[in-house]
Amino acid sequence: MHPGQHLPEETEMNKDQVKGGLEKAKGSVKQTVGEATGNERLQAEGAADKTAGAVQKKVGDVKEAAKTLTKKP
Repeated sequence: MHPGQHLPEETEMNKDQVKGGLEKAKGSVKQTVGEATGNERLQAEGAADKTAGAVQKKVGDVKEAAKTLTKKP
């Protein structure tokens, strides 16, 4: 894909969806490393990051749904 090109609407993600997905992934890594090393603080941070990421992604999902509903046919 070249700069300036856009993905088809069905595959576009807003910033909240992307950031939320990245935050969830970061949390999963932290939690797994914490479990593997017995680091409870890192496990807890990972779980918190995963939850925060899930919430942010849902916010993005709601924004996308609202944008779809407000589009004119």
